[in-house]
Amino acid sequence: MIHIDNLSKSFTLHNQGSAVIPVMADANLTVAAGECLALTGASGAGKSTLMRLIYGNYLAAGGRILVGDVDVATSEPRDILQLRRETLGYVSQFLRVVPRVPTLEVVAEPLLAVGKSPEEALTRAKMLLGRLNIPERLWSLSPTTFSGGEQQRVNIARGFAHNYPAMLLDEPTASLDPTNRETVLHLIEEAKARGAAIIGIFHDADARARVADREIDVAQFTPKAA
Repeated sequence: MIHIDNLSKSFTLHNQGSAVIPVMADANLTVAAGECLALTGASGAGKSTLMRLIYGNYLAAGGRILVGDVDVATSEPRDILQLRRETLGYVSQFLRVVPRVPTLEVVAEPLLAVGKSPEEALTRAKMLLGRLNIPERLWSLSPTTFSGGEQQRVNIARGFAHNYPAMLLDEPTASLDPTNRETVLHLIEEAKARGAAIIGIFHDADARARVADREIDVAQFTPKAA
């Protein structure tokens, strides 16, 4: 479902004489439907960079990033937006939403975007918010007013609202209490069971051992010094 072939990335430092810094080279990996691959490596090794390349936030310098039949490395922006809407979900560490939009609508939005009825979308949003212990009295409020932990759980609910065939998870259990951590792990296991291909960053070693089928150290993709 996700296939990366000879992927490379570099950054240009325009405020430092346009110096080019290679950060990734010859990256190769494959994640099948129903499989969870954990990215490991020290801080700065490139885990988040790889996730952002797959999601299309960063432009690859070379290689292929296939999510289904779409090559993120070469696709037009409109095709990447469609991929994100229908196929590739991304649970980041931070909730980014339009202010004043009620929490229930924030979580339901991905389902409405793929054509689900408002009734179906809101029903699933309520179910997920309930599972993640967001009090019902908060559902009509904007999550921008919530605590960090509550925002994280709203972000997870939104990320799991639509049954994406492929998912990127960036520290989904970070800072969660044991009850909500268990709920998130169940959501990941349910996504795997329905056939989602998942790439995740899990600094929680126990969580990684439970949900990941394989690990790959992204340090091996660091360009070798000349």
